[in-house]
Amino acid sequence: MIITISGLPGSGKSTVGRLLASRLGYKFYSIGELRGEIALRMGITIDELNEIGKKEAWTDRKVDEYTRQLGEKGDNFVIDGWNAFHFIPRSFKVFLGVDPCTGAERIFRDQRKDEKRAESVEECLGMLRKRLKETDERYRKHYNLRFLDRKNYDIVIDTTGMKPEEVADRIIRAAKAWKGTKAVGRKGN
Repeated sequence: MIITISGLPGSGKSTVGRLLASRLGYKFYSIGELRGEIALRMGITIDELNEIGKKEAWTDRKVDEYTRQLGEKGDNFVIDGWNAFHFIPRSFKVFLGVDPCTGAERIFRDQRKDEKRAESVEECLGMLRKRLKETDERYRKHYNLRFLDRKNYDIVIDTTGMKPEEVADRIIRAAKAWKGTKAVGRKGN
């Protein structure tokens, strides 16, 4: 089984993804971290890479092709990526929501080295809103894809006030039920 995790900034996509992978004995991939590595190798921030991506599709296409290949060749992994559900259609698709202020507080507390450093939670919230809007526009432009549309997912969970372990438990239960219905559907064909 493949589990793809999308969601809002600060919703716990990577944290929950790692926890799920560990509990299930699966490998974990993070497309955000991969994009961050690309930015660092170029000597720029993820926001600067995203700025390039407004005009040049290679900034997305490189990691999107990687995602597609993982889905075609692999199994039993968890992947955190905003549009991973689109490139791995046979996956169990998860969307994690969060109150924007809570998400900004989480990200501000654990700022990554590939991101522009925010000086306050409020500044972080503004940066996240801008990144989310621009990413949504980029995916619509390149793929006609609305990754924020909750209809794309098998389960939607608001992680505000939840511990990562609680979120992982809900996903595992739902994924096992989903996998069971898929197996029943295959037998009936």
